[in-house]
Amino acid sequence: MKVRILTVGQKMPKWVQTGFDEYYKRIQPMLTTEIVELAAAKRAKNPSDTNLAQYREQEGQAILATHANASREQLWVLDVKGKMLSTEDLANKLAAAMQQGDDIALVIGGADGVSPEVLATADSKWSLSALTLPHPLVRVVLMEQLYRAMSINNNHPYHRGN
Repeated sequence: MKVRILTVGQKMPKWVQTGFDEYYKRIQPMLTTEIVELAAAKRAKNPSDTNLAQYREQEGQAILATHANASREQLWVLDVKGKMLSTEDLANKLAAAMQQGDDIALVIGGADGVSPEVLATADSKWSLSALTLPHPLVRVVLMEQLYRAMSINNNHPYHRGN
């Protein structure tokens, strides 16, 4: 099984890259993981609602084009309105995808959200938190949670649940 993180945005701050890289390195023996950075739409200084919809559409097209090139890949979209999962739920969901022989593309949308087309295509919509998280921090939290879930699935002592 392979997980691709399809994320809008490039050139993250050093602290983000350091945190992401730490969990990326740790998870590789348990789960092949790849990050695919997609260019963010060029933004106007004071965008209108129409502009914001255009940005989501442009970024959504890039996400769907990248996903279309993969076979047997479930599309899981991080979305504030998605289902909240515990770490154990995530571990079970990953294990089920592995049993089905599917890969997973996890989508981190752009600063203005994800297009309706991407949401309509999603096999799963997942909310990391009801909190508004800084976009770069989502990468680190996502990788840590993937690592923690795979630790559960591999009986690794990293996760110490109650």
